[in-house]
Amino acid sequence: MIDITVRDEVAVITLNRPDKLNALTAGMRKDLAQAVRDHGDGSVRGIVVTGTGRAFSAGEDINEAVGQSLLDEVALFHDLTRAVLQTRVPVVAAVNGLCVGGAAEWTLCFDARLGTSAAEYFLPENHIGLSISNASSLLLRRLLGGRALRFVLDSSRISAEEAQRLGILDELVTPDALLDTAIGLVHRWTLPGTATGVHLRLLRPSLEEVEAAFAVETEAAKEVEASGIARAGMTRFVNRDR
Repeated sequence: MIDITVRDEVAVITLNRPDKLNALTAGMRKDLAQAVRDHGDGSVRGIVVTGTGRAFSAGEDINEAVGQSLLDEVALFHDLTRAVLQTRVPVVAAVNGLCVGGAAEWTLCFDARLGTSAAEYFLPENHIGLSISNASSLLLRRLLGGRALRFVLDSSRISAEEAQRLGILDELVTPDALLDTAIGLVHRWTLPGTATGVHLRLLRPSLEEVEAAFAVETEAAKEVEASGIARAGMTRFVNRDR
């Protein structure tokens, strides 16, 4: 469900579960974190992550997660973010469509997010009774400032144009140019003689900040799990069309 190719010295990681809108199972999240680590050591010039079909990713596979420990699910998402921030190369999201929940939060730690007009950002957690993760409690404030709270509490879909206006997406491109543009950005940032690796360390959020955010978000996940609202919300979501 994850395809990895190296194109023009850039690792392209493609989520390939289009029949489920590339929803992320626990196994997919483990494989994604490993793929990022395998290619983030400088063996390629950068990493691009994209999706197959009409979604980048629908986020966590709720059908699988409803019977699992919420803390285990959150820990897997946290390790995805940790893997990206530990890379020595630029990591770019090529957001081809719907980008939801934990997958949307994951892209917040990327060094750039490019999208097509079909891209939509959607954080449904608040209305499901879940809490945000992936250090998004830190990263959303970095990107959106005071608008972060409303974005989370509203649980509303954000169009590509609005996402660009807010600063979630850096650039909008045509679908047929999405991958080429993302790879070209990596190439531009990693020309011979550039100090990109140094600036990634200087300008990315520090791992200390991110780990502190993980700790706070884990406590929040404990709270919504203990209260029962997370389990009830996920059950409602799974049964919504039955």
